[in-house]
Amino acid sequence: MASPPASKRVIDQVSGWLRVFDDGSVDRTWTGPSEALPLMSSVPAHSSPVDGLSIVDLPGHPTLRFYLPSPPLLNPPILLHFHGGGFCISNFSWLMYHQFYSRLARSLPSIVVSVDLPLAPEHRLPSAYHAAFQALLRLRDATPLLSSLADLTRVFLIGDSSGGNIVHELAAMVGRAEENEPGFWGPVKVSGGVAIHPGFVRSTRSASETHLEWQTPFLTLDMLDKFLALGLPEGQGKDHPYTCPMGVAAPPMEGLKMPPMMVVVAEKDLIRDTEMEYCEAMKKAGKEVEVFFQTDVGHSFYLNKFAVDEDEITGKRTEELILAIKDFVDRH
Repeated sequence: MASPPASKRVIDQVSGWLRVFDDGSVDRTWTGPSEALPLMSSVPAHSSPVDGLSIVDLPGHPTLRFYLPSPPLLNPPILLHFHGGGFCISNFSWLMYHQFYSRLARSLPSIVVSVDLPLAPEHRLPSAYHAAFQALLRLRDATPLLSSLADLTRVFLIGDSSGGNIVHELAAMVGRAEENEPGFWGPVKVSGGVAIHPGFVRSTRSASETHLEWQTPFLTLDMLDKFLALGLPEGQGKDHPYTCPMGVAAPPMEGLKMPPMMVVVAEKDLIRDTEMEYCEAMKKAGKEVEVFFQTDVGHSFYLNKFAVDEDEITGKRTEELILAIKDFVDRH
């Protein structure tokens, strides 16, 4: 009689978020504090307006989720959103993202389109970048539908953490496609990018990474190290151009065709220093970059709905962030 198969063995795990098994399978069941679990619950789409918004999913590669204000707006901008999670976790339907981007759709007002991104280690980079590029192509190719709903000449890329990293990479890809084939994106025009606490790092620890008291469930050193090891191409480290676009291995920033960028930086973010280094490198290369710096808060603070609702500082900084994004979009 054959022996029963041996049980799967965990070969790596990341701060309650993810476990990788020796057969290559991945378990993303949350094992951290149970009080945080509601933030990871999925919000279903609903075609009938709730609190002034309808949510419509457009299945495909990738699937897109549309936040549509009701009643319909007159030529609103489109915010194409990429969620965070170190390229390894999160879902575009989670409550933590829904509560922020639905507020953003109502406050700007705008149409927010959130992208269902492929996750590593099953789909390492550049898979997420390719999905982001395809998402923008889907907007371009849905012209007959979208032209009656939004201003296609005012599309803004927006993302947080690893999603902020995607904003930079996609903006550069958009510019290259346009240079290679003028008019490639018509009638869509990317008018700007908003990178919130973007995932830019180096292999050497920055000073801000030594502030262990700034660790939160949204970013720990364990997450920073292991997610990127699982997300980058096999055998590559943090100095790879994907995660260090300001490094010597990356293409010169002077050669990138980029839209105006807004980079949001939090005082108590572990990767604050490399975010600021990215901003300075972009400015030195002649790119238009605005830095919105917020005190007293850490990485992705606005995703914690409980803190936004109950903590005065978190709620105030979240409102300030929404107003800053609105101002940037209005000016571009």
